[in-house]
Amino acid sequence: MEILEDPMIKELQKNVKNIRENSIKNLKGLLDKAEGSFKDNDIEFYIAKNGEEANNIIYDIVKDEEIIAKSKSNTLSEIGLVDFLKKKNLEVIETDLGDRIIQLIDDGPVHPTAPALHFSIQEIADIIQEKLKMKVEPKPRHILETIKADVLEKLKKASVGVTGANAVAAHEGSIVMIHNEGNISLLTLKDTHIIVFGIDKLVDTLEDAMSVAKLETAYATGAKLPSYINVVSGPSKTADIQKILLKDMYGARRIVAIALDNGRSKTPPECLWCIGCGSCIIHCPVYNIVGYDFGYKGYLGGRGVAFTRFIEGEKASFEAGIYMCTLCSRCTQACPLEIPIADIIEDVRCQVQSAGYSIDAHENIRKNIKENGTPFR
Repeated sequence: MEILEDPMIKELQKNVKNIRENSIKNLKGLLDKAEGSFKDNDIEFYIAKNGEEANNIIYDIVKDEEIIAKSKSNTLSEIGLVDFLKKKNLEVIETDLGDRIIQLIDDGPVHPTAPALHFSIQEIADIIQEKLKMKVEPKPRHILETIKADVLEKLKKASVGVTGANAVAAHEGSIVMIHNEGNISLLTLKDTHIIVFGIDKLVDTLEDAMSVAKLETAYATGAKLPSYINVVSGPSKTADIQKILLKDMYGARRIVAIALDNGRSKTPPECLWCIGCGSCIIHCPVYNIVGYDFGYKGYLGGRGVAFTRFIEGEKASFEAGIYMCTLCSRCTQACPLEIPIADIIEDVRCQVQSAGYSIDAHENIRKNIKENGTPFR
């Protein structure tokens, strides 16, 4: 992309690499700082050690709701929030266009910023007609209007919005969310706004968080900025009447921030540098052949299958395709932070193999070498 050759983007890339490296080195300190800042900002704050804890915190808040509105978030996919709430007989409505499409057919995302990219326009129209019982022309604008109308109607019944975050500024206690559709802005106006983020999203200052958001946008979409950048630093309030502070104006009266560990504190630092742009998978030869079979939930490609080892275990990493990687390092070349994914995968493969998960063909080769001195029979 032409924007990636812009000297300002190249300088931003260097800055963000330093920001992410320093942030991951100092996660404990940033987490403590964020806790204090959130308290000062009247944001309820929880640290969830795993997905089960995070889901239970959310359920305690939403258990009496008829419907919960949600934005696109890999972290929420990681903890399986939608399925968890479904089992509790609670309906969750995806508000992102691509996520809403794949929700209708109960499919998985194929890209962090374009989850329904694997469906043709005609296929999407067919999905809408089958699942929503609405006649829709196989035209992008008509599809957009149909999904939009359906989502907005459901949002009228929702008083809780659940989102992820792109970066979290510990010093200010500010949460940054980037998007193009405007859906997150709608969710911030619900009575209660719940924000779930991995502890790896923490950075020191709001300036750092904005730098991360800008670089992610450049590498994800080729744009200088997204259409929207929401910064949430506390509940809705006003002091327009005699400077008397009153809460609960137009936006959320209650904000809940949940920082998720779920294995991150034991993950190799380099694996946590990721800013979620998806550039790596576009350049991955394996992903471009097998699609989301090379990944786990929203974490796709080489970095995704390696990260899976730490958030879900060796078996999940094996099933996500840890042995599929060719170790070509095209992902690292495309990564704005130059994450050494191939090196991480080699280490994880050793852990997965030691746990007893290996491919039969590999075992046969090892057996032949041991018995015959050659990989061949």
